[in-house]
Amino acid sequence: MKTKAATAKIFNLGLIQFALKKLIERQDGLPGLGVFYGPSGFGKTTTTVVIANEVNAYYVQMKSAWTRKVLLEKILIEMGITPTGSLAVMLDQICGQLALSRRALIIDEFDYAAEKAGMVELVRDIYEGSQVPVLLVGEERLPQKLKKFERFHGRVLAWVAAQPVSFDDARALADIYAHGLGIDDEVLKELVRLAHGSVRRVSVNLTNIFDFANVKGWAHVGMDELAEVSLFTGEAPTRRLS
Repeated sequence: MKTKAATAKIFNLGLIQFALKKLIERQDGLPGLGVFYGPSGFGKTTTTVVIANEVNAYYVQMKSAWTRKVLLEKILIEMGITPTGSLAVMLDQICGQLALSRRALIIDEFDYAAEKAGMVELVRDIYEGSQVPVLLVGEERLPQKLKKFERFHGRVLAWVAAQPVSFDDARALADIYAHGLGIDDEVLKELVRLAHGSVRRVSVNLTNIFDFANVKGWAHVGMDELAEVSLFTGEAPTRRLS
């Protein structure tokens, strides 16, 4: 399930490692819920998948149309268990498997559930019934959305904010997306400036640079070469028609 970007040791990878370690190694009596949040493009899903593989956590990525039943079914499928029975039966199956395996549960795109009391309480039930770490991943306003659910909010041990892409991240990403191509530091700094925090934009632009360099036969890219490359800035593309 790992992707190319997953091997880049960006700062947010370390953040989520720290968050899960804090949840897994927490002292008795401390809550075991964590929330990893940040704007779209900050590399949350990619880093989450990497860490899920590293710690052998169960991982599900929510969709907008999911109901409580579908969420439980998807978790059971991830566990290798055929979903059957009522909501209560499936909930008990999940809690039992988590308690037995002691594997963490990660739910990505949790914004789709955060405004639905039934969904939030269901996840709290999963945590309460298993006492294993549960990490929720979502967009920047996820903590505010969860704040109104006092019984849930009070059980969060780790609130972890994803950080914007840095120069060091860009260098690590260049080793993945433009491997073997010499890239000046000034080029990477410009990519970070254009990215407005987004790991995804830096990755896309590194791919564009690498592909263009291959066409041109470049072994090295400086600012002069960069001026010839079409870069993604997040703005909608426009064109002139004669």
